[in-house]
Amino acid sequence: MIRDNSRLAFARAKKLMPGGVNSPARAFGGVGGEPIFIARAEAASLFDLDGNRYLDYVLSWGPMILGHAHPKVLAALDAAMRKGTSFGAPTEAESELADLLIAAVPSIEKVRLVNSGTEAAMSAIRLARGCTGRPMIVKFAGNYHGHVDSLLVAAGSSAATLGVPNSPGVTEAVARETLLLEYNDVPSLEAAFDRHGPQIAGVIVEPVVGNMGCVVGKPEFLRALRDLTTRHRALLIFDEVMTGFRVALGGAQARFGVTPDLTTLGKIIGGGLPVGAYGGKAEIMDHVLPAGKVFQAGTLSGNPLATAAGIATLKILRDENPYPRLEQLSARLVAGLHAAAESAAVPHRIGACGSMLTFFFANEDVRDWPTASRSDTAAYAKYFWSLIDRNIYMPCSQFEALFLSTAHTEADIDATISAAREAFV
Repeated sequence: MIRDNSRLAFARAKKLMPGGVNSPARAFGGVGGEPIFIARAEAASLFDLDGNRYLDYVLSWGPMILGHAHPKVLAALDAAMRKGTSFGAPTEAESELADLLIAAVPSIEKVRLVNSGTEAAMSAIRLARGCTGRPMIVKFAGNYHGHVDSLLVAAGSSAATLGVPNSPGVTEAVARETLLLEYNDVPSLEAAFDRHGPQIAGVIVEPVVGNMGCVVGKPEFLRALRDLTTRHRALLIFDEVMTGFRVALGGAQARFGVTPDLTTLGKIIGGGLPVGAYGGKAEIMDHVLPAGKVFQAGTLSGNPLATAAGIATLKILRDENPYPRLEQLSARLVAGLHAAAESAAVPHRIGACGSMLTFFFANEDVRDWPTASRSDTAAYAKYFWSLIDRNIYMPCSQFEALFLSTAHTEADIDATISAAREAFV
């Protein structure tokens, strides 16, 4: 497959940007080689600078649940753009998007729009500290909540992909305010609260992890999180930037029946544009300025283009309910990949929830970061490039989830399984 134009584009980009990219996950550090530069996208397909077409399972790392360039989303963007791209003043569209979020997500009574998942996580932990008066935040190894200083401790995603679990520039003083635990480990969680309970402001967690691969929170773990935070008067924060409107209309909390105090959102709620949000109980959210004293602001928060795309996307998800079909497609892909790997005697595990999943080259069940990290990353890299050569675009890291969209078809799934079967040989 010819990718000369991508190579030229990357050579230029490396002279202009650190590593030639604007986000480390795009650098192909987890699979070797050079990144592919994309020219355009449509439905379930990406097209690179050389005209190669790929069936896309990255979907901009999750937001494009309706596929790329959905006509209704584009129409909403066009209408919004003609009225102006930013006002720095309130709009009715902000309230409409907020209304959709509050109606769908069980924990949210009031919400604040921001510009990214990182901003949402940063704001949520500040709010937890501000309304409890406590300093400590609990997080879990392999969970990624954006590049917030105090949360870049054993982070997953690009940090894990590049083998740098702790970032230079994060001071020891900041790190000391974060208590790091293993995911899905109830005894260590109980011990942490026994020892530090009066100092813990909140616990932030991905109820389904997507940044050490797709790892689902065990029911007893999620229940323990809810029980312990309630008992110790700490706040439970669900990071649903990835799972919100992905694993169910109301996110993982609706799917599993565990309601946090605060929720962070992003990705799908902006329909492919930069966006984030955090919300929760009204009595907690009313601590945020100007209703309360916890500071948070943003010039482009509630941007009219992002809100327009988000509103269009969420209305389609609400009204058309594509989730049963997405579940069916996901189950078909899981079953096909499993059968193909079994027939080739490839050691593996598949983590899946809703329309997100990960094929782990692993000999053991993956339940946390230590078990995920023992996956065969060299085997994944070979698999990745074999699929690229067969026009299938998978995440460029073993430690990322793949996603399905409403634009994917059963024929697409079967073509992917066939390509994987060839890659496993």
